[in-house]
Amino acid sequence: MANLWNQEGIPHKGWQLEDVIDVREEGQSEWETEYETCMMCGQPKIRYVHVVTHKDVAENFRVGCNCAEKMTNDYLNPGKREKELRSRSNRRVTWLNKQWKISKNGNEYLNLNGHHLLIYKDKSQKYKIKIGDRFGRKAYDDRTQAKIAIFNNIEYLKEKGKW
Repeated sequence: MANLWNQEGIPHKGWQLEDVIDVREEGQSEWETEYETCMMCGQPKIRYVHVVTHKDVAENFRVGCNCAEKMTNDYLNPGKREKELRSRSNRRVTWLNKQWKISKNGNEYLNLNGHHLLIYKDKSQKYKIKIGDRFGRKAYDDRTQAKIAIFNNIEYLKEKGKW
């Protein structure tokens, strides 16, 4: 396990947090996830990767939350951003387990917070979505992908204050 904390020439402070990434892909199980290793301390199995940059280091470092906090000297934002991603992931799991109703036409639907959500098949038997009076343009191979697309749209609308 590499430990760059002890390596000369690697700055310990002055890093900037650029992004936090959940390496588990949509709908992927724990055992399918390709976790990363913290580039600073060598901690294996990092799911939430904090991308940090430094003016004196050419490459971005991909590290865990604890190292990100120490490197940026920010003990609030790295954890906060990771917590937001964890919360979103938990909401997505709950969302995928929701029981949808079936319309008389055989389409799946939900009425949620005054919004009508619909999953239906197009002529090519691909799944499409509708949120309120807005039809989605993209077609999906299965219902789970369509449900994730609706979830992502709702999350986007919430961020923009339109939900």
